[in-house]
Amino acid sequence: MGELAGAIGIRAQEAAIIAELKAGSEEAYAWLIGEFHQPIYSLVYRVLADPADAADTTQEVFLKVFRGMKHFHGESSLKTWIYRIALHEASNSRRWWFRHKSRETSIEPAAAESERNLASAIQNCLIDDSESPFDHFAHEEVRLRVEKELSQISEPYRTTLILRDLEEMSYDEIADITAVSLGTVKSRLTRGRAALRQRLQAYVQEAGPQLGIQLAERLKIAASSAVAGDPAGFEVAS
Repeated sequence: MGELAGAIGIRAQEAAIIAELKAGSEEAYAWLIGEFHQPIYSLVYRVLADPADAADTTQEVFLKVFRGMKHFHGESSLKTWIYRIALHEASNSRRWWFRHKSRETSIEPAAAESERNLASAIQNCLIDDSESPFDHFAHEEVRLRVEKELSQISEPYRTTLILRDLEEMSYDEIADITAVSLGTVKSRLTRGRAALRQRLQAYVQEAGPQLGIQLAERLKIAASSAVAGDPAGFEVAS
């Protein structure tokens, strides 16, 4: 009963927020941006792998949310609706990039350098200060490689991996966002993890001795653990 009451309370709270948003409340919109901007940017970035494009697309997502709020009738949760818009906009931006931007000559720093800078920022937040310099390097290298290989996984498997293993969404939420059945979500996740594990296997076998990575039975769960940003899938020797 307690869980049911909590769920009802959450729905009532969300309904009140939606009503405020529909009424044009500046405080409600400020809450919305504060609550969802960073998660949506992170999601979009993982799809596009370009900070500038991710920032532009995130702005477009919130414009669509603000303009479309009057048409939102609560068929899904507010979070699900916003994530659905974000994935749609990110997919459109990615298709546009392949058609147009990939032909341009960039004057920005090399992509590899951008990835290294981003990885450094991420690992500064996630790596325990008590880690040795060796552990620090090993974890960063693993993350970089996982991010690289994840970007090569084909759709819709990559998006399913991102939503489940990075965004930690439930199967029900993913099914709602992607408009597919639970069985399809689970199938995509299984196939996506298998594809990522296959792409990582050669790297782990090659780099393991240099990084002090213990393979053994860890290899079978390495991909799913690493994609979630958890280096536990790769046990670093002390």
